[in-house]
Amino acid sequence: MASNGGVDIGQLSPEQQSALEQYTQVTAQDIKDAVPLLERSQWNVQIAISKFFDGEGPDPVAEAIAAQEHIPQQAARHENLQESFIVDPRPLGRMPRAGPDLAPRIVPQPQTTHRPPFLLAIVFAPFNFGYRAISTLFRSIMYIFAFLPASIRPRTITTSMTSGWRGTMGRRMLMPRDTAARFKREFDEEYGTNDLPFYEGGFAQALDLAKNDLKFLLIVLMSPEHDDTESFTRETLLSPEIVAYINDPSNDIMLWGGNVLDSEAYQVATEYNCTKYPFSCLVCLTPKEGSTRMSIVKRLVGPQPASTYLSELQTAINKYAPDLAGVRAERTAQEVARSLRTEQDSAYERSLARDRERARQRKEAEAAAALAEKRALEEAEAAEKRARQRQQWRRWRATTISPEPDASTAPKDVVRLALKMPDGEDGAASPGRIVRRFAGTTTIEELYAFVECHDLLTKKHDDDEDEDEEEETEKPAEKPEGYKHEYRFRIAAPMPRAVYEPDEEATLGATIGRSGNLIVEDIIPDEDEDDEEEESDDDQGAEK
Repeated sequence: MASNGGVDIGQLSPEQQSALEQYTQVTAQDIKDAVPLLERSQWNVQIAISKFFDGEGPDPVAEAIAAQEHIPQQAARHENLQESFIVDPRPLGRMPRAGPDLAPRIVPQPQTTHRPPFLLAIVFAPFNFGYRAISTLFRSIMYIFAFLPASIRPRTITTSMTSGWRGTMGRRMLMPRDTAARFKREFDEEYGTNDLPFYEGGFAQALDLAKNDLKFLLIVLMSPEHDDTESFTRETLLSPEIVAYINDPSNDIMLWGGNVLDSEAYQVATEYNCTKYPFSCLVCLTPKEGSTRMSIVKRLVGPQPASTYLSELQTAINKYAPDLAGVRAERTAQEVARSLRTEQDSAYERSLARDRERARQRKEAEAAAALAEKRALEEAEAAEKRARQRQQWRRWRATTISPEPDASTAPKDVVRLALKMPDGEDGAASPGRIVRRFAGTTTIEELYAFVECHDLLTKKHDDDEDEDEEEETEKPAEKPEGYKHEYRFRIAAPMPRAVYEPDEEATLGATIGRSGNLIVEDIIPDEDEDDEEEESDDDQGAEK
C-alpha cells in the first residue's frame, strides 16, 4: 500500500480522494508523488495514468504563462553600421534546451484494411487480376535471379532476400514479440551468430522493463536499404568492445533493435525523430525531470567508429547512472520499510491470534468448570433425592412385610431359614446370624425386602433419637412415586452354590424347601461396573 509521505489526504475533496485511489490502484505509485502528478493533470485520472506510463511532457499552458511573465523588455538600441553586421549566431526564437527530450511509449497500431464497395470491386476486378499476374511473374523472376552468385547478383535482390522486397507495407505485420524474434533471426542470418543480447519483445514492453528495473535502454534502428548499415553493424555494433560493454551487467543496459521495414520500428523512428540511419539512442529514467519520465539522454546518428560510439555511450551512462542509483536506493529503502511494516503487521496479527486463542481457551475452561460444577450439584441433589426415596421406600416396605407364622401354622407350610447378615451400613455392627420362619408362599422378593428392612423391623426407638427422625417415623409411610428400588445385596446358598434373585413369582417353599442356610452378600458397584466394561470390551473384540 502506498505511503502518505507527509501528504495530508484529509484536505482533499471526496472526488480528489476517489481519483487518487483509482490512480494508485493502477500505478502503485507513492502518494507523495501521485498527488503532485494529479494536480498537474487537473485531477484527471486518465491523463495522469498516461503521463505515468508514457512520461510527462512539457505543459503548454505553463510554458505559455512562463513565456508571458519573462518577456524581455526591449531597450532603445543605438548602434552604428559596423555593429549592425554583428549578428547573434543563435537563431531567433530558439531557447536553450533545459533537459533531455521525452521518450514516448509506442504501442504499434494494427493495420486496418478497407474493402471497396461491391460495384467498385466488380469494375476493378480485371485490373486486380492483371496486377496479381504481373506481381507473381515478377517474384518468380526475382526468385530465379536469387540463385546467381553473390558477386554478380543485383543488390536489389540481395536486399529483398534479407529484408523483404515489398517494403514496410509488404511485410506481414506480426505481434511485437514475433516481430522482435523475426528481426533477431534476420540479423543472425545476415551477420552470423553474435552475442548481442537483443530483447525479444515489443518496444513498449522493453521501455516498461527498463523503467521498472532502472536500466538503460539502447535502441538501434536499421534500414537494410541504407548503404552504411552493413559497415556500421560489422565494424561498430559487432566490435568486441561494444559487445562486451553491452553485456557487462554492471552497466545495466538493455538492447532493443528494429527494422524500419516493420511497422513497430517505423513508428519508433517517426516518434524519436530519426533522420538518418543507422540510428541509436539511449533512454533511461530521469528523476530530475519527473518521477516517471523516460527521456532520450543520447542520440547516435549515422555511422560512427567503435571508439567514438563507445565513448558517447560511456559519457551518457556515467552522467545519469548516479540518478538511477539514487532512485534504486530509494526503492530499496521503501521496499525495506514495506517489508518491515508487513512483518510488524504479521507479528501483530499473530499476537492478536494468540490472545484470541488464549481468551477462547479461558472461556472454554470457565464454561467447562461451570458445567462440571452444575453437573456435580445436580448429581448431589439427585443422590440426595434417591437416598430420601430409598429411606421412604424402606419404611413403607417394612409395613407390608408379612409377620412371622405362629406356632399354630402347620409345619409343612413353614420354611425355616438361617440368614447370615453382612456388616451394617456406615460401619455399624453386623446383626450376625438371623433365624426366622416364613410362610411357604412367601416370595423371594419379600425375603429380600425382609433383609433390606430388618434394621427397621428390629430397631427400637431410643430416647436419644433426633426429634426429626421421630417425626418422620411417626408419619404414615407411603410408597414414593416413580421410584424403582434396587437391592444392593444378593442372597445365595453356600453348598451347593446357588444365587436367588428377587423374583416376585417364585416362592420359598418351591425354591428352597422347608429349611435352609443362606448368606447375604453385599454387591460392590465398582466391581460390577468393571466386570460389565470388561465383558462389553470382550464382546466388541469378538465381533471384530
